[in-house]
Amino acid sequence: MMNPSNFQSAYPLPPTEEEVKLAQESSRLLAGYTDAEKPQIIIQTDEMNSQAIAIPESAFLMLVEILEQMAQGNAVRLVSLPSELTTQESANILEVSHPYLVELLESGEIPSQIVETKRQVRYEDVLEYKNQIEEKRRQTLDE
Repeated sequence: MMNPSNFQSAYPLPPTEEEVKLAQESSRLLAGYTDAEKPQIIIQTDEMNSQAIAIPESAFLMLVEILEQMAQGNAVRLVSLPSELTTQESANILEVSHPYLVELLESGEIPSQIVETKRQVRYEDVLEYKNQIEEKRRQTLDE
């Protein structure tokens, strides 16, 4: 039985041997459903009680990734990101220097807005730019 008081998000522990084996099996089974449009998870507490719960496709894909990492013996920590990022957070995601990111923002390559005295960048815009850059790199390598 899961005990929520044992949940330690700051310092996740590596999975036990039993958890690795279970993660290997469950990630393998769930990976077969990654193209399902409206995935559902069925929680079964005993033979008489179960409930189907619809979850977002993105959450389902994250669950599969979490299980795949655990299957390899890796500890996993989930980190949430706000929808509005600071310039430093944006630079970290793009793996560029802060001054270079500011150049991208000032040139308009990545949209941003100034809130009070701080520049903010939408997480969605940072990911879109990152995807564009990665696509350009792939095209260059294919040539």
